[in-house]
Amino acid sequence: MADQSGQTSENRGNQTQTPQFLRMGRPGGGGAARFRGPVEKPKNFKGTLKRLWTYFGRERNLLTIILMFILIDSVVTLSVPYLIGRAVDAMSLGSKVNFNLLEIMILILAGSYITDAVLTFLQGWMIAGVSQRIVKSLRIHLFQKLQKLPVAFFDSRTHGELMSRLSNDIDNVSNTISQSTTQLMSGVIAILGSLIMMIILSPILTIASLVTVPLVFLLTRSIARRTSVLFKSNQIELGRLNGHVEETISGIQVVKAFNHEEKAIQEFEEVNNSLLRVGLKAQIWSGFLMPIMNVINNFGFAMVAVVGGVLAVKSMITVGVIASFLTYSRQFVQPLNNLANIFNILQSGVAGAERVFEIIDEKEEPSDAENSVALENPRGHVVFENVSFGYQADVPILRNVSFESKQGTSTALVGPTGAGKTTIVNLLTRFYDVTEGRILIDGTDIRKFKRDDLRRSFGFVLQDTYLFSGTIKENIKYGNPDATDEEVEEAAQMAHADVFINRMPNRYDTMLSENGGNISQGQRQLLAIARVFLAKPALLILDEATSSIDTRTELHIQDALLSIMKGRTSFIIAHRLNTIRDADTIMVVDHGKIIEKGSHDDLMKRQGRYYQMFYNQFKNVEGGLD
Repeated sequence: MADQSGQTSENRGNQTQTPQFLRMGRPGGGGAARFRGPVEKPKNFKGTLKRLWTYFGRERNLLTIILMFILIDSVVTLSVPYLIGRAVDAMSLGSKVNFNLLEIMILILAGSYITDAVLTFLQGWMIAGVSQRIVKSLRIHLFQKLQKLPVAFFDSRTHGELMSRLSNDIDNVSNTISQSTTQLMSGVIAILGSLIMMIILSPILTIASLVTVPLVFLLTRSIARRTSVLFKSNQIELGRLNGHVEETISGIQVVKAFNHEEKAIQEFEEVNNSLLRVGLKAQIWSGFLMPIMNVINNFGFAMVAVVGGVLAVKSMITVGVIASFLTYSRQFVQPLNNLANIFNILQSGVAGAERVFEIIDEKEEPSDAENSVALENPRGHVVFENVSFGYQADVPILRNVSFESKQGTSTALVGPTGAGKTTIVNLLTRFYDVTEGRILIDGTDIRKFKRDDLRRSFGFVLQDTYLFSGTIKENIKYGNPDATDEEVEEAAQMAHADVFINRMPNRYDTMLSENGGNISQGQRQLLAIARVFLAKPALLILDEATSSIDTRTELHIQDALLSIMKGRTSFIIAHRLNTIRDADTIMVVDHGKIIEKGSHDDLMKRQGRYYQMFYNQFKNVEGGLD
């Protein structure tokens, strides 16, 4: 397909929105999805984590190395309290200090701290690479999925909301992996190791220190129930905010033209306040965790100090054992605190991953049939046989439409907005499939063709085209990337675009901003026409192709379009009826039916609906009905 971007002149009335591929330049595309229903709790926390684990496939060897570093680091860390206790005992043997033992302990402690620092750095460095590669894979998977989704999917979602999933949600996943993976592994090992050492040193003190563990568990579980819902809600509200910002910036000229600045600000404040409320609740609830945990931990340390003091007075343990035990107790409690905090991070990360997987799980465009055939050298003989269709099952748009467009002929579709003209084009290019009936090209049902071949055979020139960030040359070559520079210039000349291109600072290498914001609407349209000239498609779809071009240029473009239409089956959607007078067949579409069909002269002689439309447009123009 030569040009899949731009905007159509037709909408679907009250049925649904214009398809994404026909409204990429329209401000607020997909606005129907701006406001969503009630937020749901993550459907499957464990299932999402398990699915996210599948993305660790190629990194598992590296994770094994990281785990080995963590094990070594944990052994070193667990030895430190014991060494501190030995050092304390070396200084508390009455009036005699064992300096030899003290020096050895100090040297070993220094080596332990250096080893811990090195291993911690290596863990952080390696896990950063792992998380970025996993997120890269996830982002690619999501973007590839977006390319395979049907047009109907984009009709119900804002651009900003989808971009939020590609950026914010995946960033949350990245943060979760980089911050949580090593902490989770080292935390579990530290808890188990510290508990074993505490039992070895003093079972009685161990029981005293474990009194607070049930409190920690109940606190974490209670807060996690609330934060899981709030973090998911926060991500959805952030998507709404991004959607509103994207719509407003894309349509800033429309906003200003209708003096809607204050209304746009008001709507932004409403969405922003909603995000504030949800985000504030999420942060408050997650913020409760650490202060309360500190209170519980300090209570536990007090218990250990009291019981340890009693045992020391009774000479059941030494002061060095108490010192070691307090350090082990802190090493035991700190990972519990970290695990509770990690669980909060996991809630946010899983919420983001779940939203990403929601898109990945969306139903793709139906794949080509097993017996699908390539569409090679299409002649362009198009037949609609009793075609019916509705964007919604209970709201029909086309009703039993039948017509034939022979090879190399031009067919114009006219009628009121929402009549079904663009729907006919959407079905012809299989952006949607018919509900009833069938569409034939060269005698074969289009559903039997490979979809890529089918769409490649069409060239589009739409009312508002979409240009990508890049050079003028790259945009013209979009439909034919292998074209030479000479072919690009020839296409631009045929479209009469070379006049303004040669006035640009770098001619064909001039950079265009997003959607060609640094050139005029008419110039964008000329580039779109040049794009189609270069692609040389077998069939053409022209949707108000010259509506954004001045009258003088339009005369040249009409000649160019007539030239490119020769020998090609063409479908022309038009509201300016003077542009389709020379069409071989003109079909008047209304309420999903073809109510009149014939040449311009035939339809004028009938004095039916087409005659009335033509008369209304030209009744004030002298000689307009000739």
